[in-house]
Amino acid sequence: MREHVGTWDGRGLRVAIVAARFNDAITSVLVDGARGALGRLGVAEDDVELAWVPGAFELPLVARRLATSGRFDAVVCLGAVIRGATPHFDHVAGQCAAGVARVGLDTGVPAIFGVLTTDTLDQAIERAGTKAGNKGADAALAAVELATLLRDLDAVDRVDDGRRAGV
Repeated sequence: MREHVGTWDGRGLRVAIVAARFNDAITSVLVDGARGALGRLGVAEDDVELAWVPGAFELPLVARRLATSGRFDAVVCLGAVIRGATPHFDHVAGQCAAGVARVGLDTGVPAIFGVLTTDTLDQAIERAGTKAGNKGADAALAAVELATLLRDLDAVDRVDDGRRAGV
């Protein structure tokens, strides 16, 4: 039985971060967490690009553009959607999540949903680096793990293709 797992060795990986400016006080902390985690995992600073979008709803469009560019092994999407008194939260959070998932499925490039969807500002603050850790860092870890897993699967596919071709 073959077992495939990703690693947290980010050396040689290229990662894009797409961040929403709306709720910037939260999102900027998530970005710092993601950048710090990527550095600790060995992703070179020159191999990380950051693109800012107006809000969480716009994350999937730019994530898709970056994923299809051929320049990145993973795209990390960061933002914060905090529930208010209207159903706006439900529409933005749901469409953002579905869009980010679609980017990964359509492109084959890991698109990581690092968007906080909380009921209160206090909950968002907790998830951006206090009691609940930094979810931006968690998203970066997931991006590296998934990108290395896909690299492993691609390598196995090439070996298997070579065997079938008699190489």
